[in-house]
Amino acid sequence: MPTYPKQEKLKGKTLIDQLFREGKSVSKYPLRLVFLPTNFEDNSKLKTGVSVSKKYFKKAVDRNYFKRVLRETYRLNKHLLENTERSFAMMILYQSKDRLTFEEINQKTIQLFEKFLQQQNHNQSL
Repeated sequence: MPTYPKQEKLKGKTLIDQLFREGKSVSKYPLRLVFLPTNFEDNSKLKTGVSVSKKYFKKAVDRNYFKRVLRETYRLNKHLLENTERSFAMMILYQSKDRLTFEEINQKTIQLFEKFLQQQNHNQSL
């Protein structure tokens, strides 16, 4: 059963700032994945964070719900990302006012990860 352990959580202001400054992104509406190839001291492959904008959901209750959903869809589908060559810092952003169901967000997460992998495979073949 997949888990989302502490060492896979993206923490630290400097790394998150660097991710948004230098990282690249792929989108699959309403999700956006910002990623940055990097090496971690604890040798983990992925560190992932989630974010839901206050612009779209004014109430913290709603933002927290969508953050929980994003973490869960990441946890269920991270096996798709675990065969990458490099280590990545990632942030998954929910960028819409639309209130998608868990199943819809899960499908979009899978499509987002597949798009990310295609981009990585394309970059490796260059």
